[in-house]
Amino acid sequence: MDLVLVPGFWLDGASWGDVAELLGRAGHRVHAVTLPGLESLDADRRGITLQDHVDAVVDVVDRCTGDVVLVGHSGGGAITYAVADARPDRVARVVYVDSAPLPAGRPINDDLPVVDGEIPLPDWSYFTDADLRDLDEPLRQAFRARALPEPARVAYDGLVLHDERRHDVPATVVCCEFSSELLRGWLAEGHPMVAELAEVRDVELVDLPTGHWPQFTKPTQLADVVLRAVEAHRVP
Repeated sequence: MDLVLVPGFWLDGASWGDVAELLGRAGHRVHAVTLPGLESLDADRRGITLQDHVDAVVDVVDRCTGDVVLVGHSGGGAITYAVADARPDRVARVVYVDSAPLPAGRPINDDLPVVDGEIPLPDWSYFTDADLRDLDEPLRQAFRARALPEPARVAYDGLVLHDERRHDVPATVVCCEFSSELLRGWLAEGHPMVAELAEVRDVELVDLPTGHWPQFTKPTQLADVVLRAVEAHRVP
């Protein structure tokens, strides 16, 4: 099966590293996407929009020959949801890694500080202890060394959605910072944070306790979760 891996903010396709390699070893065709403006430090990020990132992933899906599974980490989760909206008949499942669907019009994160039209990786003090769980000093150094500024409009633009059939695309939510028990409680309470997820008709919650970047802190376990999601729900 074609697996399309969409990174979160400040990361390129190579950031999937060990996860992508393990998925490939399992026999899948892995497409780890580098989104526009994240090609290098010198890339031109001026004018790049959230829709540009969505369109880039749609292009990858369109080049695949069959159904695909999308895997979106953090802000990449919102992007994969918009791709499922654009191609609901091509996406077999979306795996949200420490992320969830966003409703139409909602920005991914318009609180991030913008510097000269882009968003550098903030100081670690910006993040919570839950974000940074298991991200030890060597991992932090490696992350910062590879981090690339995020185009500001990707964080600040509202998500554009059109097709209600996106709610028919099954979802697996990999719960890292927040447990599945807590997420189920929010769903039961009708919490606005998970209002769009509540509209998805087939949702599986899987616990992977760690911080916000499991591709760095627990890559083997994350690959196992993705493989189980793919194999348990493989399209005939």
